[in-house]
Amino acid sequence: NFSINSREFVGMIALEDPPREEVPLAIAHCHEAGIRVIMVTGDHPLTARSIASQINIITEADGGKNAPIWDVTQPDEIRRNPLKSGVIVSGSDLSDLNDEDWEYILSRNGIVFSRTLPTQKQDIVAKLQLRDEVVAVTGDGVNDSPALKKADVGIAMGSGSDIAKEAADLILMDDNFASIVLGIEEGRLIFSN
Repeated sequence: NFSINSREFVGMIALEDPPREEVPLAIAHCHEAGIRVIMVTGDHPLTARSIASQINIITEADGGKNAPIWDVTQPDEIRRNPLKSGVIVSGSDLSDLNDEDWEYILSRNGIVFSRTLPTQKQDIVAKLQLRDEVVAVTGDGVNDSPALKKADVGIAMGSGSDIAKEAADLILMDDNFASIVLGIEEGRLIFSN
């Protein structure tokens, strides 16, 4: 878009925002307890897939860093391959999904929704609830508020926006996903007793 003849390359910088180190173990505990963890993010599909594979939302068995990215232009038999257990779906494709697509996606083991808008987050929660699933949503921003409100259990981060906190049922004071797992363990213990 512009001439680079009079420019000299000085350097490049890369930023990384790695997941907290306790998150992969917390997600493993969720899986052991029969809890599915689905990632819904505004990140680019490739970034979302990378993070999801680092924290085991998408395991190596699900394709890991090579898990398929949903492509609406592919034929049904390729797009809905029963041998693939992981999938990354971009928010821009959600409006094109039919009932069979939703059924396929929500039946996968590793699921990531990327580039999602607030209303799309709410729609994802509604689709899960139609399957009689109890849905808990975590979030911290204004954009998460519709999904927090729609969820069976909305969990806002303590450092999050006031609107997210008002929409949620619980506020996680330490902003640590692993604390949710500890809370579930305590709750199940109380229920058992």
